[in-house]
Amino acid sequence: MKEFPSCFGENGVQVADSSSSSSSSGSTRGAQNVVTCIYQCKLRGRSCLITVSWTKNLMGQGLSVGIEELGNHCLCKVDIKPWLFSKRKGCKNLEVESSKIAILWDLSYAKFGSGPEPLEGYYLVVLFNKKMVLLLGDLKKEACKKIDYDNNVSAYNSDAVFIAKREHVFGKRFYSAKAQFCDKGKIHDVRIECDNVIGSTDDPCLVIRIDSKIVMQVRQLKWKFRGNQTILVDSFPVEVFWDVHNWLFGNVAGNAVFMFQTCVSAEKLWSGQSVSDPSVMMTWAYSQQFRDSQLQGLGFSLILYAWKNE
Repeated sequence: MKEFPSCFGENGVQVADSSSSSSSSGSTRGAQNVVTCIYQCKLRGRSCLITVSWTKNLMGQGLSVGIEELGNHCLCKVDIKPWLFSKRKGCKNLEVESSKIAILWDLSYAKFGSGPEPLEGYYLVVLFNKKMVLLLGDLKKEACKKIDYDNNVSAYNSDAVFIAKREHVFGKRFYSAKAQFCDKGKIHDVRIECDNVIGSTDDPCLVIRIDSKIVMQVRQLKWKFRGNQTILVDSFPVEVFWDVHNWLFGNVAGNAVFMFQTCVSAEKLWSGQSVSDPSVMMTWAYSQQFRDSQLQGLGFSLILYAWKNE
């Protein structure tokens, strides 16, 4: 199973060794406190993916930024180890194929919740040939001032589109995350509920809520531990795939996987593959076909790995 859109190769550039963000889904729970966000933009007239990964471990917060062209060709990758976050701000200038790339960040006043992704008080900027292609964070004026942009931030419109997110969530019965199912759309609260015990004779039930409203309920989960169903969010169809086999029949440290995919139709999503076997979804979510479909604008994807707290 291939890793979620990554950016490794002979052109990879590292400030430090990669942190735990490169771990696979089978790694231990402690190494998986990572949130990966993927943005689509155009560089030199070609579609590219910018992957931003936020990590957290005992050493502190970590950050990774990678830029990848269509066809899985890596332009560059910058990893900032958690211990380097003592400075909490910096800049990395790169030259790739006669083009200049600059990555700037300032997390001096960043506020974090329980997860690795900052909530406020920060900015992250990616420049390509001195043009801003990605701006994250709420300190937009400070970012524009840093790179001598017009302070009228409202006049700046980023071409980058938020197309995918992968996150690890933890809980005993409830697993929560936030999701923006369309670019610049409303941010929704997503909550997954499942009261299950490995080897229990009781038949658990899976419930998914969007903004506290029940949008999906699966009974007889021991017979339907993998599946898919369409729900409506903001009047748009969202295909939900789930695999809770590890929760019901695996070991205590196992995780369940959920995928929320906005698309016009499941046929487009699977490009002719049958959706009657959702187990193949896990492999497909990491494949080149997944990356290509994202570049073709088939919607936003949210993948959640749900781990049970002991």
